[in-house]
Amino acid sequence: QVRLVESGGGLVQPGGSLRLSCVASGFTLDHYIIVWSRQAPGKEPEGVSCISSLDGTTYYSDSVMGRFTISRDNAENTVYLQMSSLKPEDTALYFCATDLSFGSPCGTMSYYPSGLDYRGKGTLVTVST
Repeated sequence: QVRLVESGGGLVQPGGSLRLSCVASGFTLDHYIIVWSRQAPGKEPEGVSCISSLDGTTYYSDSVMGRFTISRDNAENTVYLQMSSLKPEDTALYFCATDLSFGSPCGTMSYYPSGLDYRGKGTLVTVST
């Protein structure tokens, strides 16, 4: 059974950092893309970062470029999202997802999370004083 479980969210002050984890089960994570997306209250979900299958090329939306880093630990079947210099506008439910398309590269970030049929329940990040 395919399963994605996120953790690591919480309350952080502006300028602070958090590391989110996405643990996969039921499939070998590095054979598929993993996309981190977020949805703020009252807003449409948006893709923020993607790591490609196999070669692990990474991509970021303009809103998080230079502040967030996606990485993958194949031994742990886990993808991480290191978030730094957090802003109040980063407040959202963050979730990881995949399309389970073997060996595919990441697509255009603005397209996500459309087309990602497998996703976790998410972890809430709140950036506030």
